[in-house]
Amino acid sequence: MDNAIHISDKAREKVYELMKEEGKDAATYFLRVGVVGGGCSGLSYKMDFDNELKAGDQVFDDNGLKIVTDIKSLLYLVNTVLEYSDGLNGKGFQFNNPNASRTCACGESFAV
Repeated sequence: MDNAIHISDKAREKVYELMKEEGKDAATYFLRVGVVGGGCSGLSYKMDFDNELKAGDQVFDDNGLKIVTDIKSLLYLVNTVLEYSDGLNGKGFQFNNPNASRTCACGESFAV
């Protein structure tokens, strides 16, 4: 799917695991991703679980996981892949964003 937001298999498994831990049913909840101003590079990623669509939301399905973002955030997140690492060099979600011209050392903020 072109111009979409994608998720790796490992990240998808972790999202489902976190949903289960929080008592959120994957049939009614989805992963909401977005971009907000802030961070050392100017823009920061945000992620949360949600169960209500808002006007203008863009909805993507990647192998059964519903991923939702607002239209403004989509401009920054086109073709981004959400990945998850549990290795020694860092644990957590990372956004592999081809639109970012630079990122901070922690990987939580970026600039375009």
